[in-house]
Amino acid sequence: MPQYDMTQAEAEKLRIEVAKIRVEVDKLMAETRKLNAEAVKMTRETFWYPVAIAVGFVTTVATVTALIIKLLS
Repeated sequence: MPQYDMTQAEAEKLRIEVAKIRVEVDKLMAETRKLNAEAVKMTRETFWYPVAIAVGFVTTVATVTALIIKLLS
């Protein structure tokens, strides 16, 4: 069975490398959260923009219809 003996310097290098990897993972997780938040925002906007346009169109048609009725009577 092979023996795995590390010097103190090798162990310290390994700990530093693990710390760097953890920092990178944290950065990637933060970026993932940011992208998910943007995706939710875009999904919400994709739904509400057509609704706002439809409401504006209906309001315009109702106003024009009311003006025409008022002018003709």
